[in-house]
Amino acid sequence: MHNRKLGHRILTRSERKHGRILVVTGARQTGKTTLVRHTFTNYDYLSIEDPVMRRAYTSMSAAQWKSTYPNAILDEVQKEPLLIESIKSVYDQYDTPRYILLGSSQILLLQKVKESLAGRSQIIELYPLTLPELMSSGWDDNIKESPFQRMLSGEWNFENELPDFMLDPEYSKKIGTYNYYLNFGGYPALTDASLTNEERREWLKNYVRTYLERDVRDLADIRDLEPFIRIQQMVALNTGGIINYSKLAKEASVTSKTAQRYLQYLELSYQAILLNPWFRNEKKRLVRSAKVHILDPGICSSVLQKNGMHTGNEYESAIVAEMFKQAKYTELPINMYHLRTQDGREIDFLIETEKGYYAFEIKMSKNINDTDGRHLRNIDEILDKPVIEKIILSNDTKVKRISGDIICVHAGFFLS
Repeated sequence: MHNRKLGHRILTRSERKHGRILVVTGARQTGKTTLVRHTFTNYDYLSIEDPVMRRAYTSMSAAQWKSTYPNAILDEVQKEPLLIESIKSVYDQYDTPRYILLGSSQILLLQKVKESLAGRSQIIELYPLTLPELMSSGWDDNIKESPFQRMLSGEWNFENELPDFMLDPEYSKKIGTYNYYLNFGGYPALTDASLTNEERREWLKNYVRTYLERDVRDLADIRDLEPFIRIQQMVALNTGGIINYSKLAKEASVTSKTAQRYLQYLELSYQAILLNPWFRNEKKRLVRSAKVHILDPGICSSVLQKNGMHTGNEYESAIVAEMFKQAKYTELPINMYHLRTQDGREIDFLIETEKGYYAFEIKMSKNINDTDGRHLRNIDEILDKPVIEKIILSNDTKVKRISGDIICVHAGFFLS
């Protein structure tokens, strides 16, 4: 069992005046039910997947909900959208009942929530385990913030770090967790120590099949899954690359509009990240297409039916996905982009804060030198705010500066 960063946050929000309805969403098997049931032991748990009980719940009046289930967790609530209307009615008529709605997809759940519970609910997203969460071994374990998260909060000082990641007293644990993540991702079920690697791969294979047969078919109303499967495979093959909807459409034998819709489904069901381009400088010729990243490296490998060595783009996606999850959990007011010029200069990950930017280059290399920082040099000339830090994340264990203002840090150290 692993502790989750969101546990305390969900509890705190539920105690607020405007926290009477919380909507916890995220991909299937990210641990939503486990987390919420552990955190809210005094709430009744109602599974909406049971078709018999589903009918019974929908027949209850607001008064019956208040007296029978004044505090309840409704799991997979998107299976019966009418229940959201019931909860709305209870909320509007009574001041004390509190509910937590769980769902494994934004596609229908959030659409209904936005229609019926606007101004009445708070939405919380749960992602697969982050590296700091993977390093925990129980609910009571303290989850430390990674150097990356501390940097975003303005609490990290590069100059205070050890000159080599291998000197870290927790090096063995951190590098082991990091390598595990790159191979199998962050889904909680896979961290069971009794599982073999082959069993983990089989779980991922079944997860992808279940996602296609249940989430996509049920929630997106896609009857012919074959074109969607081809889009999913093409996205995995091109993870870390610029999106070309025309090419995707051609490969899947669908229209460009359908390809765009299918990619949106992958994003809404927490399978992919669409990283928007930064292009505010009108004087520079900048690429204005989004970049796509599969959200979990284990899922990416399973879709591609491969084990072992990653390509450079797959590695980039794994690191971007981890930073994306950790940045989201900070709840800081930030924006995330990629940047590419028409002549091929590229910033893999760009984080905008009120004070300025953090620019990242991601390299799979174990030996970083001056040439690896060429895209980060003089990036200040393009951006409209100061660059706070320029960082290369790689597999080089040495913590150092190159070209004066570019920091080189091992990705496993920086994100653990």
